[in-house]
Amino acid sequence: MERRTIGAGGLAVGAVGLGCMPMSWAYSGSRQRGDASLRTVHRALDAGSTLLDTADMYGPFTNELLVGRVLKERRPDAFVSTKVGLLVGEQHIVANGRPGYVKRACDASLRRLQTDVIDLYQLHRADPEVPVEETWGAMAELVRAGKVRALGLCAMGARGGRRSGAGLHDTTLRQLQRVQQVFPVSAVQAELSVWSPEALRSLLPWCEARGVGFLAAMPLGNGFLTGTLTPGEGFEPDDLRARHPRFTAEMMAANQPIVAGLRRVARRHGPEVTPAQVALAWVLSRGRHVIPVPGTKQERWAAQNAAAAQLRLTPEDFTELARLPAAQGSWD
Repeated sequence: MERRTIGAGGLAVGAVGLGCMPMSWAYSGSRQRGDASLRTVHRALDAGSTLLDTADMYGPFTNELLVGRVLKERRPDAFVSTKVGLLVGEQHIVANGRPGYVKRACDASLRRLQTDVIDLYQLHRADPEVPVEETWGAMAELVRAGKVRALGLCAMGARGGRRSGAGLHDTTLRQLQRVQQVFPVSAVQAELSVWSPEALRSLLPWCEARGVGFLAAMPLGNGFLTGTLTPGEGFEPDDLRARHPRFTAEMMAANQPIVAGLRRVARRHGPEVTPAQVALAWVLSRGRHVIPVPGTKQERWAAQNAAAAQLRLTPEDFTELARLPAAQGSWD
C-alpha cells in the first residue's frame, strides 16, 4: 500500500486522503446520514486512506464529533488533520487567530476527536486583526505541549476573491515565509485539480523545495470531475455549488469536454476505471509530496478514490490531459 510523508519529520499517510467535510457541511443536507458517514470513514481506512481531514467549523463541530467516533475505535489506523481559525455565525464566517482562542479551540477539538494528539493542526485562515506570527506561535506551543504533532497552513483566496493569472497565491506565499521563521510548516492545503491547476505555478514548487507536504483540496472539482453530475439537475439550497458560477447549467454543459477527456483516458485502462480515479491519479503524479484529499459521503466512492493510487497514467494519458480545455466560469 503506497505511503507518502508530510513534513520534514516524515509523518506517513496513505497516498489518498479523505475529506470529511461533505458529511456534515456545505453539501446537500438531506443526504447527510451519520451512520452512513461512519461506514464511509471506516471503509476509507480499510482501503488505505489514513488521512482524515476535518475542521472545527464544519457543522460547526459535528464533523469532528463524527470523526471522533471512528478514532475512539481506530486511532492507530488514522492520521487526523483538523483546522482552527474560523468561527461560524448565523450568516457569516469570521477569522479568529488570537493565541488564547487557538489554545482553547485545540483543547475542544481534542475532546471532540476523542484523541490525545492531533497529527496535523492547520490554520484555516489568518486573522487580519492578529499578526500571523502570533497565531502560529500559539500553534507551535501546542506542538511543544504534545497536543499537536505538526502544523499546516490553508491557502488564502482559494475561492473568494480569485484572480486569474500568476500571483493567485502571493498572499499565502508571504504568510508561509513569515510563519516559517517561527516554526516549521509541515503541510500546505490548497485547491488542485485538472480544472484548477493554479497551485502548480508557485505554491507546489515552494512546498517541494522545502520538503513540505501538499494537501490537494477539491481534487475532483466538487464532484464535477467524477462525471456523475448532470447539467441542469440543480442543487439543494444549502449546497455550496448552488451559488457558484461554475455550477450553473450553462457552465456545467460548457465544461463537459473536460469530463469527456477524463473518460477517454479511463477507458484505456479498463472498464472498472473511473474519470474520478484518472483525476486523482493526475494529482498524485504532481509529486511525492502531494496528497489529494477528495471528499465523499459514500462508501463506494471512498474505496474507489483510494484505489486511484494504483492507477499509473501513461505518456499518452498525460498528453491528452494536458490538452484539455481550460475550465469556463470563475469562482468569484
